[in-house]
Amino acid sequence: MNRREFAKLAAAAGVAGAAEIPWGITRAVGQTRGGTLNAIIQPEPPVLVTAINQQQPTLTLGGKIYEGLLRYSTDLKPMPGLAQSWTVSPDGKTYTFKLFPNITFHDGKPCTAEDVIFTCTKMLMETHPRARGTFQRVEKAEAPDPLTVVFTLKEPFAPFLSAFDCTTTPIQPKHIYDGADYRNNPANARAIGTGPFKLKEWVRGSHIHLVRHEGYYRQGEPHLDEIIYRIIPDAASRSVALEKGTVQLTQWTDVEFFDVARLKALPHLEMTTRGYELFAPHLWIELNNRVAPMNDKRFRQAVAHAIDKTAMKNRVFFGLGKEATGPISSKTRFYDGDVKKYEYSLDKARALLDDMGLKAGAGGKRVTIKFLVAPYGEIWQRIAEFVRQSLGRVGIEVVLEGSDVAGWGQKVSNWEYEMTSNLLYQLGDPALGVSRTYVTSNIRKGVLFSNTQGYSNPEADKLWEAAAVATDDAKRQALYSQVQKMVVEDIPVVWLIEQDYPTFHDKKLKNVITSGIGVHETFGAVQFG
Repeated sequence: MNRREFAKLAAAAGVAGAAEIPWGITRAVGQTRGGTLNAIIQPEPPVLVTAINQQQPTLTLGGKIYEGLLRYSTDLKPMPGLAQSWTVSPDGKTYTFKLFPNITFHDGKPCTAEDVIFTCTKMLMETHPRARGTFQRVEKAEAPDPLTVVFTLKEPFAPFLSAFDCTTTPIQPKHIYDGADYRNNPANARAIGTGPFKLKEWVRGSHIHLVRHEGYYRQGEPHLDEIIYRIIPDAASRSVALEKGTVQLTQWTDVEFFDVARLKALPHLEMTTRGYELFAPHLWIELNNRVAPMNDKRFRQAVAHAIDKTAMKNRVFFGLGKEATGPISSKTRFYDGDVKKYEYSLDKARALLDDMGLKAGAGGKRVTIKFLVAPYGEIWQRIAEFVRQSLGRVGIEVVLEGSDVAGWGQKVSNWEYEMTSNLLYQLGDPALGVSRTYVTSNIRKGVLFSNTQGYSNPEADKLWEAAAVATDDAKRQALYSQVQKMVVEDIPVVWLIEQDYPTFHDKKLKNVITSGIGVHETFGAVQFG
């Protein structure tokens, strides 16, 4: 398939302007610096500012535009980000970060310690679902000089040093956002960060074009001239683009799971599931605990018994992943599998529904539930269909509702849903990526990926907090084991699969997966070789 033919295919798939910018690898033979990387982003993100939106497409693109103080290796050890070094006081309460010199935002203004303090203590506290859980623990944040940031905590917080990747703490320009409306600031359309790439243009429905940030502080980076993220809604067209080499990178669910084995066998492609270590993505059915009958744990337990997770893993994800048992992934610290088990049993599901008084009526129907389908590609439609068919067997009629990315995020964050599927990151420590879904203090209307289902258990709240501030790992494990048992009994969401995702890239592309956040990284070191 030549470029003209593929442009026709892309246009047929709804990719406007597909032939106006270069496809494929555009780099001179033997050249190691420069060139254009063509990648896929699916679905199209609602915005690129990661401080105000944490949906996966935003974070994938935003990692090239925004940076955190630290990066993390695949074994989750901290590495330099915007901070070239850091120290922790013996009492575990004072963290001092030294920034690299000559960091500039994409508008040419310097990035200093004041931008870091503003981002962490003001902006993210209002816009980010995880920030309060971390930065409410800060007693004071100081900038003794433009390149030094000092956080003094009220008490030790063991995972504090793990909270500074670019998805969790993307540093924002204080001169643009301080005193302004964060979510409706006109500068959001420009997405001004410090990363190695900056936004050149965004043609809705077609592509997002990033170009080299010439003022980037890391010498010799970025190697690439530009990255063009193609918006290709059709799954078959995405696979063809990768197969034919017109794009060189896919991630997450860009490629259908049933297509993984075929594409993996192609000689010009490399496939890996590495690069998701920090995220440890956890898939579940989210039920609005405020709305009957989801407000009764017997109903939630019945839903869990009605889902055959083994069949879902094999038929929907083609074996990529592991069955989840509770709120903490087995890939994350302090996991405990010794919890109540919700084995697949239609009889147990029916008995729980009968006990609630939800008796089967005409045709066996007991109740009708609206299921908001996550708009992240065909795989999410199949997840929804699997749930619909499964719950139908016990008399729960599921009506599927569609939405776009922005609409889904708005409905879920504003609690305007009954049931949906969701996938959250665990971020290496339960205090950072897990508890935010279950603690009462994080029920925050309008903030996506917080405690949107509205679960509240004061006893569990105490255990989550005690485990977060404990400094001894054995004590933390005991507390996390206790809270896992409690939350699994309450089952505020129905945990399904610990996800594995395939990342495909052309073998000519080097340094793609270099950290625990994989394709969300800056890509400053990525090059053709």
